[in-house]
Amino acid sequence: MFARIIKIILPLVIGVAMGLIYGWRLDPIVYVEVTPEILRADYQADYVLTVAEAFSTELDADTAAKRLALLGDNSPAQISLDALEYARSQAFNPDEIGLLEKLSTSMQTYTPITGENIP
Repeated sequence: MFARIIKIILPLVIGVAMGLIYGWRLDPIVYVEVTPEILRADYQADYVLTVAEAFSTELDADTAAKRLALLGDNSPAQISLDALEYARSQAFNPDEIGLLEKLSTSMQTYTPITGENIP
């Protein structure tokens, strides 16, 4: 009985170990220049929601706009509006929609800080 268990478990352990060594050491996946822009729409909405949560505590529109800019070429206002529309269509909870609305409103009136704006 003991020999049967060894014959089953030993190859299993060796196979898992070989798979881990191959996947982690010999041929690991290499990510190059990965940005949130490549995320699916639902994950992008979650990313924008995370930015909205951070914005609600930090109240720093410039930092929020920089974080939203990682999602592509659209303006931060458009990105936040798209996320808000997605959140409404997917029935996010009211608190999350409220955070996205505040972020979207802030991004609509946002003007970037440049060297020309500083006195």
